[in-house]
Amino acid sequence: MTHCIKKINIKHFKYFDNFAVEGLARVNLVTGKNNVGKTAFLEAVHTNTSALTLSYFYFCLFGIKYRRENINILIDKDEVDARSYLEQNNGFNVVSDVHKTTAFNISEYNGIKKYIFDLNEQRTTVNSNDFSFSNKTLENSYFIDNFGVVNSSIIHAFSKMQELDQEQLLIQELTKFDSNITDFKIINGKPKCKINNAYLELTELGDGTQHLISIITLLFQCKEGYLFIDEMDNGIHYQQLDNVWQIILNISKKLKVQVFATTHSKECLESYARAAEQLQDKDIALIELGKSDGTLKNIVFNYDQTIKKISQGLGVRGW
Repeated sequence: MTHCIKKINIKHFKYFDNFAVEGLARVNLVTGKNNVGKTAFLEAVHTNTSALTLSYFYFCLFGIKYRRENINILIDKDEVDARSYLEQNNGFNVVSDVHKTTAFNISEYNGIKKYIFDLNEQRTTVNSNDFSFSNKTLENSYFIDNFGVVNSSIIHAFSKMQELDQEQLLIQELTKFDSNITDFKIINGKPKCKINNAYLELTELGDGTQHLISIITLLFQCKEGYLFIDEMDNGIHYQQLDNVWQIILNISKKLKVQVFATTHSKECLESYARAAEQLQDKDIALIELGKSDGTLKNIVFNYDQTIKKISQGLGVRGW
C-alpha cells in the first residue's frame, strides 16, 4: 500500500500546535479521554488525504465545522460564514509522508488579502475576493461521523459493491449481525433491509445496523483510499464488535483501504486486539492520546505491543 500514511505532523489546528505521530499502519485505532483530540486527529488526517485541490480543501475544512455543530452541510451556505470559518483556520498545516504538505495561510499587504494554499506539492495564491467556495469531495476518502451517513451516500457506496458483484457480502454480514435480516436492496431510492418478509427503511432499524451498513459499503467506495470512522462502536453491542473488526480488517486488506477509527470504549479496544490476533493481521496500530503537564502527547503501539498490553489488562485509554 504505497498510499498508506506512516507518519504525520499537525500544526495550528484545534488541539494541535505541533503534534507528530509515527508508526501508523493500515488499520489504526485512536483512543484517549474525552476532549483530548481524537476526532480532531482524524479530521486533520482526512484533510491531508483529501485536499488535493482548493475545492477539496474547502469542503473538508468546512465539513468539520458542520460535523461539530451537528448540522447538514448546505451547498448554498452563506458565503460570509464560509469565508469567516476558512480564515479562522489561518496557519493550518498538516504534513504526512504520503501527501506531503496541506497548508493554508493568509497574507495581507496594502489592504489586499490573499489566501495561500499549499496542496499536493503545489502552491496557489488567490485574492480573497476571488476565492470560489464549492462542494467537491474526493470519493475514496470518507469521514463517518457519529451522527451517521445519509441515504444518498449509502446508495452511492453500495453501487461500488455492485460494480464488484459483492452485494451478497453485505447481506451475509447483516444476517450474522441480526439473523432477522435476510436481504438488502435499494427500493424507490431508499436503502432497505428485509425483515420478516417486509422491507424496512434504515431509520426503522437500530443505530448499530445503520452503522454496519455504512462501514461495509464505504470500505468499497474507499478502495485504495482512506476511511475515517469516528466513534467506531457507535450503536454496536459489545458482543458484535469482534465480528465488525474482522470485517474491517479483512475488507481493508483486500481493497487496500487505510482505516482510522476512534473509541474510548474498553470493550472496543479489547475486540480490536482479539480480531487482529485471530486473523494474525499485524498491520495495525493503536494510538493513545493524553496530556502530560498540559501538553498533548501520544504513544503508538504496534501489533505485538497492542496484543501484549490488552492481554495483560493494562490501561490504554489515555491519561
